[in-house]
Amino acid sequence: MRAAHVTQYGDPDEALEIVSVDPPEPGPGEVRVDVEAVALNHLDVFARKGHPGDEGDFPKRSGCDIAGVVGAVGTQVDEERIGDEVVVYPGVSCGDCEFCEIGEQTMCAEYEIIGENRPGGLADSVTVPAETLEPKPEPLDFVTAAAVPVTFTTAWRMIVGAGELRPAETALILGASGGVGNAALQIAERLGATIYATTSSERKADLLEQWADEIIDYTDTPHDKAVLDLTDGRGVDLVAEHVGEETWQKSINSLAMGGRMVVCGATSGADPDIDIRSIYQHHRQIRGAPMGNRTQFRDVLSLVASGELTPQIDRVLPLSDIAEGHRAIENREVVGKVVLKP
Repeated sequence: MRAAHVTQYGDPDEALEIVSVDPPEPGPGEVRVDVEAVALNHLDVFARKGHPGDEGDFPKRSGCDIAGVVGAVGTQVDEERIGDEVVVYPGVSCGDCEFCEIGEQTMCAEYEIIGENRPGGLADSVTVPAETLEPKPEPLDFVTAAAVPVTFTTAWRMIVGAGELRPAETALILGASGGVGNAALQIAERLGATIYATTSSERKADLLEQWADEIIDYTDTPHDKAVLDLTDGRGVDLVAEHVGEETWQKSINSLAMGGRMVVCGATSGADPDIDIRSIYQHHRQIRGAPMGNRTQFRDVLSLVASGELTPQIDRVLPLSDIAEGHRAIENREVVGKVVLKP
């Protein structure tokens, strides 16, 4: 079968390679998913460029957002599942610890992500634990289904779970044209909050107008200054922060007295300078918000299936054009998701 491997650190054209490998055989409790669509995330870019904790083991295969058809099952899995159309929840946990027992899989000490700690879906087929499968909702095609797991589940935890955003509140969504940012923007709009969204071009701003009350071009005006101007110096109740080093202090400065910042990533770097006084003197809170749990995944998948939330698909590419997808994400050209069809 074909697979897209990261063979070294570097630019997409030199680090990514389409290779031929043996089809995977599912082990006990596993299934083989024949991949119909797999979406890219910043995690895929980090796998190619390197990130803290990366041990540099090559080749490696990313691809967390997987939708497809069950093609084979291992022992301990009912053969009737063969042929099922599924979406894969990317998290794998022990199932027995105190956190798994309360449904918080991402807090498990043994937590792994398919496509980061295990071979991912950028291939014709991939083996995953059967317990990670969720039936693909009938209204969704495979491309749309693959655009849901990482970004929308993460955004749901940020805005609803950790963020606890309420209808009368105000929110600032950074990078609102990207995968997580756009999902967070849609969820915040659905809750009825007043929303400020940052982006970097007129083309992106035109699309975001359907969800945001105010759009800030961060290439023109620092977003903390813009937010304070737009709110008469008050700031916002919630900031959805996933950019990291470049924006961290500006995002804190954008918060109102007692406001809270939810953080799910650090795409620009993980070592920001922080004025600690800007946190405690204003009663502000910083809350970690990694990918959501299985229940939150099911909730958001149901809302997408019903049409209440709509993943934005920037482009659909064949697996052979994976380098183009990487470049588009890295250069911040996309609105929403890049999806590959093996």
